[in-house]
Amino acid sequence: MILAAGKGTRVRPLTNVVPKPMIPLVRKPVMESIIEHLAAHGFDKIFINTSYLSSAIENYFRDGERFGVQIAYSYEGELENGQFVDRPIGSAGGMRRIQDFCGFFDDTFAVLCGDALIDVDLTAVLDFHRSRKALATIVTKTVPLEEVSKYGVVVTDKDGRVLRFQEKPAPAHAASTDANTGIYIFEPKVFDTIPPGQEYDIGGQLFPTLADEGAPVFATAQPFQWVDIGSVTDFWQATRLALTGQVRGYRLPGEEIRPGIRTGLGIRADWDKVQVNGPVYIGAATAIGDGAVIEGPAVIGANCVIEPGAQVRQSIIGDYTRVASVASVSDRIVFAGKLIDPHGAVVDIEDADIGWLLDDARKGLVTDPVHDVLREMVQHGQGPW
Repeated sequence: MILAAGKGTRVRPLTNVVPKPMIPLVRKPVMESIIEHLAAHGFDKIFINTSYLSSAIENYFRDGERFGVQIAYSYEGELENGQFVDRPIGSAGGMRRIQDFCGFFDDTFAVLCGDALIDVDLTAVLDFHRSRKALATIVTKTVPLEEVSKYGVVVTDKDGRVLRFQEKPAPAHAASTDANTGIYIFEPKVFDTIPPGQEYDIGGQLFPTLADEGAPVFATAQPFQWVDIGSVTDFWQATRLALTGQVRGYRLPGEEIRPGIRTGLGIRADWDKVQVNGPVYIGAATAIGDGAVIEGPAVIGANCVIEPGAQVRQSIIGDYTRVASVASVSDRIVFAGKLIDPHGAVVDIEDADIGWLLDDARKGLVTDPVHDVLREMVQHGQGPW
């Protein structure tokens, strides 16, 4: 099961228009990599619980055939007065809902979040789980002590049996540096502990209850790469890691036309008249004008227009963005009408009246005397820009 029902509030404004698992990491939704990884380890039947912007997930992955798996969905919400009303019921509640509906979990099964890139050896985790005759196994990862306050941490004995949990402890009070990664292995008997028909959480309710009952719950600290997309900063860093080849097994899209420069189909550019320094990915059907500068790590979306003389440095530019010739975009994300810095600070492009610098490439060019004057001023080094 892949958990994909959350709103992803810490990744706003990206999640204002796409659900968190569908955030594109160099063109590919995060959850696509998760499905590929599950398939590689023999998990070929997958249930996904959805709620917020559910259609974006279901319309993209459909029945899973093109990924070599079978996929079904459990929508957590209702249709009221012609409108869908999302009603997520928690990670464990979502599990129980599926089980009550069709008894899907009839053998050992995995549950993991849909918003993190992983390369964990799930086969090794299954072996550990079975060797301990565990009811539940948590995959943990050792993190630096100064970072424990970002995670729920797990305290175990020498055999890996869970003794207790701490939720985002201060470093001075942390009893462990083993972070819960949101990757779990369960036996179907776990449903004896999950109440039906109500909201119930795996980390905050199910595991503490199992620990209190003395159930065989274990944790295994695995050496693997875990790239969590839990915030705008995480997304920014993950994109840079992917572009620079630091996400193991992550295959960048497109064709490498020059060292460090990858593109989709149908790029319009005179490469001898633009300055592009990798690592850079440029999406399909994008036009780049003469004299433009693109400096990596950077992602330019599909169907963009980078006007002559425009400068894009170490930035992520969403699909269908026009970057004006006088614009210089540095260390920013341009996405869904917003200009976002790496720490999540947001400027609405329309509210700030900077559409003459950044705009939707599908719009026709509109002559505006005020903006024409501003363009002229910037081109001649005048004004506060």
